Amino acid sequence: MSESARTFDDKSQRTADADVIVLGVGTGGEDLSLRLLDAGLDVIGIQDGLVGGECPFWACLPTKTMIRSANALQEARRSDELAADTHATPAWGKAAQRTRATTGGWDDGGALERYASHGGRLVKGRGTLVGPRTVRVNGETYSARRGVVIGTGSKATMPPIPGLDGVDFWTTHDAVQAAELPGSLVVIGGGASGCELGQVFARYGVDVTIVEARDRLLHREEPEASEAIEQAFEAEGIDVRSGVRAERVDTRNGSIVVTTDDGREAVGERLLVAAGRTVDISDLGLESVGIDADGTHVETDENMQVSDGLWAMGDVTGHAFYSHVALYHSAIIAAEILGEEHPPAEYHAVPRGTFTDPEVGSVGMTEAQARDAGIDAAVAVKQLPATFKGFVDATERGIVKLIADRSTGALVGATTVGPRGAEMLGMLNLAVHARLPISKLQSMIYPFPTYYGATGAAIGAWGRGLMLALDPDYDGLEAIDAAAGAA
Repeated sequence: MSESARTFDDKSQRTADADVIVLGVGTGGEDLSLRLLDAGLDVIGIQDGLVGGECPFWACLPTKTMIRSANALQEARRSDELAADTHATPAWGKAAQRTRATTGGWDDGGALERYASHGGRLVKGRGTLVGPRTVRVNGETYSARRGVVIGTGSKATMPPIPGLDGVDFWTTHDAVQAAELPGSLVVIGGGASGCELGQVFARYGVDVTIVEARDRLLHREEPEASEAIEQAFEAEGIDVRSGVRAERVDTRNGSIVVTTDDGREAVGERLLVAAGRTVDISDLGLESVGIDADGTHVETDENMQVSDGLWAMGDVTGHAFYSHVALYHSAIIAAEILGEEHPPAEYHAVPRGTFTDPEVGSVGMTEAQARDAGIDAAVAVKQLPATFKGFVDATERGIVKLIADRSTGALVGATTVGPRGAEMLGMLNLAVHARLPISKLQSMIYPFPTYYGATGAAIGAWGRGLMLALDPDYDGLEAIDAAAGAA
């Protein structure tokens, strides 16, 4: 670590006040700090844990590195049917080494140096508000002239399962750092993290069982997306047990046993708990500034402001637990503090990705959410294998699903499942964000053959003969045509 990084907690190198105090220097907090520092403000960052937070060390970057390795292995296996006679031998050591390199060995020295190089001051510890524009950490009090920004993130949810506290289980942190693989793994939680990590380990030869209390995997996504993932997992030998709740966790003969409410048992050498994330605001000292600390998150207005001189960003606001939402908040708060014009925060087009294989990208409302909101929804679903790109790539499963408001013709939600599904989402993300009518998308020229061209197929932008050649029973056009006519 550099000398500048070593001196961050040296009392001779800091004063007790700054223009802005950033309480929580995760992905969003670091971005905001650097924006303000580059604008000439004096910033103190307070971080309990690694600077950068979950994303670069435990979540986004390392898990996607693991997924890339597992996907390359799977693609090599598929070469027998597509290209050559080959035999792919899994080598977990190579994948683990790549993951370690991505995180810098779980060392935030580089982030500390970057912070210092921009003129920032950083204090390691858990900070607490003790009054307006005032934070206390490690027994010292710091004051902010312009204000304090809370970006303390979220933590892994630990479900109240009897016996769980008596076994040595993995969290996602442990799974990401695994240097060696177990022979078998039980995953509690069929959300994005559980599905992503479960598939990675299965592709490296681990016998994986996923236990999900909801009636399907990825329950926040469209049912068609869940179905595609469940079919893929079944084909890869992953045992999916959905609609059952873990009632007890025990050990037996060196293995961990999860008993579910249907009377069955899931047995594995290791247990991974991936039951989502939770915000805890009880120890932030919000009462000292007149804010209720009994809620599930910190309430903000459209400018991310909590009260005078206090803002919040990222997971702690409860809007969406994604790094890209925290970065979105960072830009708004920076503009607020610097007195710059900016659009208000809005959340009708929050994109999300689940990086399983096939990959799932989503934005805006699902069909069920649209109907629950009273929208007269027009829906089209195009199967990716029934497109020419899907056909030539031998794509086994995937969809493009579009939801439009029939009264306005505007797209309100979309889901893309398939190879690079989250990348396919790009154009649809823009369309939902800008509330574009379907007629605008129909008037575009789509490149042929491409995966994102499936959007053109779904809304009838291409000639019907070509579009239906591989999918003669496709019936998704009529409703979307009606919605387009409303624009």
